[in-house]
Amino acid sequence: MFMIIESSVAEKETVLDVAKKMCVAARTAPKTRGIDRIVTAILTEQDLEKLANGMDKLGQERDEQFCKRNMRDANSVRNSNAVVLIGTKTKPRGLSFCSFCGFENCGETQKKGGHCAFDDIDLGIAVGSAVSIAADHRIDNRVMFSIGKTAMEMQLLGDDVNKILGIPLSVSGKSIYFDLGAFHPSTT
Repeated sequence: MFMIIESSVAEKETVLDVAKKMCVAARTAPKTRGIDRIVTAILTEQDLEKLANGMDKLGQERDEQFCKRNMRDANSVRNSNAVVLIGTKTKPRGLSFCSFCGFENCGETQKKGGHCAFDDIDLGIAVGSAVSIAADHRIDNRVMFSIGKTAMEMQLLGDDVNKILGIPLSVSGKSIYFDLGAFHPSTT
């Protein structure tokens, strides 16, 4: 007896499996002082359309350049198989010296509503770990601020997550996230 799995089914299942592995990679990525404030989620199917619609709305509310970029990114989300969201809850670490965040210490950061730079560093490391999983499995992806900003506005990871980046995932003959036709070797 033969069992045939069509490529579209295999690709969809693989993207979801890789998205789960990306969330695990974000969780196990090194964290400053071992403090883990990373939050992840995976969006698929109808949630991709809700996110894309939110991106369109946010784009219309912002300046013209952001609107154009956001509309392009929203269409990329609509054509994606999944989106991985990685965010962080930020809270000062209680250091009496540091100033990585731009303030003298954590006490001043808290008083002035600043964000701990270590949480931003941890977010970057988590995103890097996650996209390496996607790359290792040959899943097209791109880190997008516009997805993260919209996810924050929509509170998709909760109201206490104040920095999010989005990673759309796609399987196709050509990456939908980069316009390779715009590459001009004479300008690089």
